[in-house]
Amino acid sequence: QDGDIAVEFRPLEDAVDPSNMLCFTCSDPSLTGGRAQNICSFTFHFYILTPAGCWTVKLFQFPCPLPRLSGALNHGHERSRWAFTFCLSDLRSVTVKEEGWTFLLFELKESCTALPALHFHQGGSREFLDGLRRFALLKPSGRQQLRPRPREKHASASEQLHSLTDPHLFPFKVLIDCVLQQKFRKDPYVTTLGGFSKVTNYIFDAFRGTEEQHQRPPEEVADLLGEVIQGLEINQQEEPGFEVITRIDLGARPQVTRAEPLSVEDWTRHQDPEGRMTRVPQLKKVIFKGGLSHAVRRDAWKFLLGYFPWNSSQDERKTLLRLKTDEYFRMKLQWKSISDEQERRNSRLRDYRSLIEKDVNRTDRTNRFYEGIDNPGLVLLNDILMTYCMYDFDLGYVQGMSDLLSPILYVMENEVDAFWCFVSFMDQMHQNFEEQMQGMKTQLIQLGALLRLLDLSFWNYLESQDSGYLYFCFRWLLIRFKRELSFQDVLRLWEVMWTGLPCHNFHLLVCCAILDSEKQKIMEENYGFNEILKHINELSMKLDVEDILQKAEGIGLQMRSCKDLPDSVSSILGFEADVRGSDPMDSGSAPAPRASPRRPDTCSDLHGHLRETTSHAVAFMS
Repeated sequence: QDGDIAVEFRPLEDAVDPSNMLCFTCSDPSLTGGRAQNICSFTFHFYILTPAGCWTVKLFQFPCPLPRLSGALNHGHERSRWAFTFCLSDLRSVTVKEEGWTFLLFELKESCTALPALHFHQGGSREFLDGLRRFALLKPSGRQQLRPRPREKHASASEQLHSLTDPHLFPFKVLIDCVLQQKFRKDPYVTTLGGFSKVTNYIFDAFRGTEEQHQRPPEEVADLLGEVIQGLEINQQEEPGFEVITRIDLGARPQVTRAEPLSVEDWTRHQDPEGRMTRVPQLKKVIFKGGLSHAVRRDAWKFLLGYFPWNSSQDERKTLLRLKTDEYFRMKLQWKSISDEQERRNSRLRDYRSLIEKDVNRTDRTNRFYEGIDNPGLVLLNDILMTYCMYDFDLGYVQGMSDLLSPILYVMENEVDAFWCFVSFMDQMHQNFEEQMQGMKTQLIQLGALLRLLDLSFWNYLESQDSGYLYFCFRWLLIRFKRELSFQDVLRLWEVMWTGLPCHNFHLLVCCAILDSEKQKIMEENYGFNEILKHINELSMKLDVEDILQKAEGIGLQMRSCKDLPDSVSSILGFEADVRGSDPMDSGSAPAPRASPRRPDTCSDLHGHLRETTSHAVAFMS
């Protein structure tokens, strides 16, 4: 609570899930009085730094009968009378007594109210005191009374994590496994993105037991971040394939300008009489330099995302649309036709549905397209995400995917088109949401390589503040700046990035551009680990997309013109496929797009793709 360690005791409420409790079953009627509702749990809470920021973890729960107090305890209000919470910093002493079982009495520093005794009929008092010792030293003071005093030295982050999974403390291990591992497997978005959106000064407070205790060194907090985010143990100096980058003179950064958005008239001029798009490289360059006017987006995004091949005719696209519409509603029918009885036997589908319903109800609700109760846009958002679970059941739904779909549905205003454009976008973003999160790991490593080259002094400063893992960029990469920019700016940024210009991984240069603008303040203010996280988080909705795009393009041109560019950086940006020093923007050709296994690249492949799509849909339904 407010950065302090809290101890809470409360009777079981109806909302408590017994499946999360250890030793919930108690068959001894002498202890329960024959009434299961009289079982209560002692829950010890503490804050641990995780990918989701600072959140409460229930270390263990020991059911024990309620203290033998007068009056009926069946009523919820009566039960709540015996609940209490206090901060560890307010604790004066703990008295341990034995009367056939152990019970504890707490004395607070400044309180006239006596707290009820905690009776441990089924054991657990020793484990509780052991847990308490991890946050305060308990000094014996006679008469079985323990007085807490500040620790003089913190255990290392790794030692603390090890202690929490000590096999001798089985209850600790079970619930840590449950919270840190099962939560992550179900929704890595919750345990990553959600936490980074809430990074505040609580990061250090999370490991501070009392006001008198020393603050945990920031390097240990950084180490713990690396340990608890599974799959992101990044050693950027030893990662194979990336050479050590020393200071390199990149030369002057070229000045670039932005242009006006592509108009409907300009878009039409790039179509031949049969509806095929012409002069595509030049068209992509115009889109990259200025984006699209909103009236063009509905058509242009289908091409930029690969839903429609650039060289397809109007008739071919109509045929594709009919087949894609049929395939979509076949998949939608699969989950729509599942009975309640079937769903009760399909836990994964239940989980997907629950997550989707929860996320849809809080996605872009300030946008007029999604605001209000019973908004049809929310229904479409829900149906598309559920249908995607049928399309890619291995991935299913992971929290954060609704953020990627929302702008697409807003632009398309059509369920089928939005679904297939979303499928195309997810082909690019798929690795970000996989359990191992290999895509996120790779991007953070690549971003580190670019930053080292761009400004070695700034990179060294980040390293000195234990920020070299670049976790503060995690949310940017995970959902492509969706939470950092206004809704309209997100539309502009995405369509620019979808052109594939001026290089591969342009979104990493966008990250560099933002950090390049903020590095002076970070270094002059001598921001530490916590302050850097907080500062970057507070940039949300304060960034100007045109300024960022302009600077990012300039950084790309600056690196391209460098004759001594490291091979690793050249590979990241795709320069090795071009003549070093040349600009594909000048030649009118974009870097070769990375192959997508799910999409036809040529018009000649389109007919075969359509036949394959139809046969797969029929076979799947059969």
